[in-house]
Amino acid sequence: MTDSKMTGPDFDLSRRSFIDRLLMATAGAGMAAAAPWASAAVAAEPKRANPVRLGVIGTGDRGRALIQNIAKTRNCAVVAICDTYAPHLEKARALVGTGTRAFADYRAMLDAGGLDAVVIATPLDRHARHCFDALDAGLHVWCEKAMARTIADCGAMVTRSQTARKVLQIGHQRMFHPTYLNALKRARAGEIGTLTQIRASWHRNNSWRRPVPADANDRQINWRLYRDSSAGLMTELATHQIQVGNWFLDALPTRVMGSGSICFWKDGREVYDHVALIYEYAGGRKLVYTSLLNNARYGCEEQIQGSRGTIEPELGRLYQEVPPKVLALQRMQKDVARGHKRTVPIGGATWFPELPITTPGESLGWGEYDETMLQFEGFGEAVRAGRPLPGLLAQAYHASVASLLGEQAMDRGEAMTWPTNLVAL
Repeated sequence: MTDSKMTGPDFDLSRRSFIDRLLMATAGAGMAAAAPWASAAVAAEPKRANPVRLGVIGTGDRGRALIQNIAKTRNCAVVAICDTYAPHLEKARALVGTGTRAFADYRAMLDAGGLDAVVIATPLDRHARHCFDALDAGLHVWCEKAMARTIADCGAMVTRSQTARKVLQIGHQRMFHPTYLNALKRARAGEIGTLTQIRASWHRNNSWRRPVPADANDRQINWRLYRDSSAGLMTELATHQIQVGNWFLDALPTRVMGSGSICFWKDGREVYDHVALIYEYAGGRKLVYTSLLNNARYGCEEQIQGSRGTIEPELGRLYQEVPPKVLALQRMQKDVARGHKRTVPIGGATWFPELPITTPGESLGWGEYDETMLQFEGFGEAVRAGRPLPGLLAQAYHASVASLLGEQAMDRGEAMTWPTNLVAL
């Protein structure tokens, strides 16, 4: 059921080390305000005899990855699985206990009872409906990001969870990652000066298209490529990094502008395969975001840029700004004034613009442990307490809204201002 490398004493040691790093990264009053959910997520020790009972809706690749992470938790257990596509359901059966119930209809799973909460890992356009039905059945909800296909549905999910007084948690695992938390802590301490820009990218070199088995259809397997079920790169990838941008800048965008195109993969898809956006924040600060599917050189990264340094949390590095060198012309003027002579390097490197810094920087810490597991432990504790982890839903909601607003800006070819009618959190 679980990876043999992450069970037994070795798993316990790795987990303890991971938790210790997380606690160190979140220590202090400032971080308690910046990531109030983190300390609550580590309370699940020792392993509970009565775990939170989860039913998983959607057992495709992502759903099965979540099942494997849930199996490592100390306070949650998968007791039911559901998928309309039989091959996915069969693959999931191999990851759960023999007594785990399996369903082809999620409503039948909800009606069968025996659950405390559901995990939603279905195509984006179904998130809201599945969430509403689970909440109406009296269950708590953990849902994959992005939240929903429309901004209105994102808000409706928040409102419905508030009315039902149930936990709604969205899958943004970077908020539980010790490296990201340490990076945020050091940025908030002023180590890289005033933050003015974040550059983020998620670049791949593949079509994102999956083979369609004989017993399925293209929209069923490749739902990410169609507008009715996905916003493509914006909801499937950008949502993560927009959340990071909002988090580090401690603000929400004021407006967004962008350009999107089907630039390379002209295969009948409806979503963009190349996007470039600028999110503006108060004070002139910006998040510059790009994502494309035909070049993976720069991959997935964020560059948190301040006046005294840069943090790259995805790579776990911090780089201090190098003091600017005296330009050659300025140096020559000073030499002439002092009557000094030296060789002037015409066309040499000192006459070129600044080149990227190539120093290794400072490590922010790293580890092999998976923060996806930890966010489920946090969810389990929230379900037990009957109240959500503080601050978590607001981060996810605003990131989903921003991603969909970016899609609108690209579609319309005009800057979109931040909505004023969002649900208060």
